Amino acid sequence: MRIEQLQAFLAVADTGNFGQAARQCGVTQSTISRQIQSLETDLGLPLFHRTAQAKLTIAGEKLLPRAKRICQEWANVHEEITDLQAGKQPELCVAAIHSVCAHYLPPILPKFCAEYPEVQLRVTALGSDRALKVLRDGLVDVALVMNNRFLTSSPEMVVEVLYQEAIEILMAANHPLAQYKEVPWSELIPYPQVVFKDGYGMQRLVQEWFSRQDAHLKTVMELNTLDAFRGVVRQGNIIALLPQSALMEARSDATLAIRPLASPSGENPYLNNGKFSHRLTRQVVLVTTSDRLQIPPIAHFCQLVRQIKQSMIKNLENHHVQP
Repeated sequence: MRIEQLQAFLAVADTGNFGQAARQCGVTQSTISRQIQSLETDLGLPLFHRTAQAKLTIAGEKLLPRAKRICQEWANVHEEITDLQAGKQPELCVAAIHSVCAHYLPPILPKFCAEYPEVQLRVTALGSDRALKVLRDGLVDVALVMNNRFLTSSPEMVVEVLYQEAIEILMAANHPLAQYKEVPWSELIPYPQVVFKDGYGMQRLVQEWFSRQDAHLKTVMELNTLDAFRGVVRQGNIIALLPQSALMEARSDATLAIRPLASPSGENPYLNNGKFSHRLTRQVVLVTTSDRLQIPPIAHFCQLVRQIKQSMIKNLENHHVQP
């Protein structure tokens, strides 16, 4: 059964005449006849009494209301898809990690809203793993997160690297580790640490990094806001491993200190040919799906993100720690 057959059936039922139905559908009368005959073959019963005026049979009467609903649903979905292709969609949903929401999205949002005023832009701050899961579930259109190849390996996923940044150590200004210009990783082991909650890519990154060093991570607390991290670290010996972009407010706080991890080979721990050379870094990516990139508002939002990519990198370079 094809939609054209149902449309032909409705045209004949409406006009009572195969010739008029053909003109209404913009096809030949023989085409209408073949479509009706094929439909009758599929159903196993005649749909019309073929007299001077085509009248519905009992089977035709049963089919009529359902055929109307099916064809109306087809018309509705066709209109919705056409609107989608034309850039008419009610909302665009973005999930992003907190640092991206705070520092990199603000210049983009008003530009997008000015260019697509009819699209409701919804931005939610989530941990990376959670954001990627809701993207896979179709609840958001774009994710700006730490990369997790286990969640972005599907063929339909489109992953674009935005920037890579070093992970640094946040501590109280009078912390023993503040004596170092660059802290050897082995010096971290004795100190208790506060980490992001489960579902945040940073927790996974720090745990995996300690595991690779065959070292035990002394986690004493899990949090999910940067204000809470700063408040807890101020109190004593607790430290936190955080990405550079999450430490921008902390750099101007005299009660806190930020130190890089010592580079294993003695080179600049921040940049090497434009890329961070220290192995403990995080990669921030734009993730969407190939079908979404065909929708004009989503494609345009992604283009706006790409346009500020260089400013993201420059901002990180300008905010590296000066011990």
